[in-house]
Amino acid sequence: MTYGHLDIVERASAHFDKVIVAVLENRAKSSLFTVDERIEMIRENTKRFPNVVVDSWYGLLADYCKEKGVTTIVKGLRVLTDFDYELQMAQVHLQMSVETMFMATAPTHSFLSSSLVKELAHFGGDVSAMVPPNVNAALRIRLVKE
Repeated sequence: MTYGHLDIVERASAHFDKVIVAVLENRAKSSLFTVDERIEMIRENTKRFPNVVVDSWYGLLADYCKEKGVTTIVKGLRVLTDFDYELQMAQVHLQMSVETMFMATAPTHSFLSSSLVKELAHFGGDVSAMVPPNVNAALRIRLVKE
């Protein structure tokens, strides 16, 4: 979780009665942390928002939404390439009766991506301004083992 993710969660929590941060297994990305580890870090960083719940799912996000009765997905957009991909996903989700709302990332976080953070941290870069303290500590511990 970067500060960009946290910003979207915080802003979404101001607009919805309940926000679910769904941690999904993404086969297209290599994850540095297990689903359970990610859930623990996210819960630590979202506990100040009483209407935010962290959950996990293995499979399609649309199937999760159907199972849980979720009608709206909130996605943060950083750059134009985010929009191209997320628009395609939103159109697929819409066919399954799930709306997607896009939130523009705050300019201070627009350059952040978890891939960039992992790369910087891997080579010893300081990512403390990009991720919450517990994530920074977990990155340092995990990357020292490699």
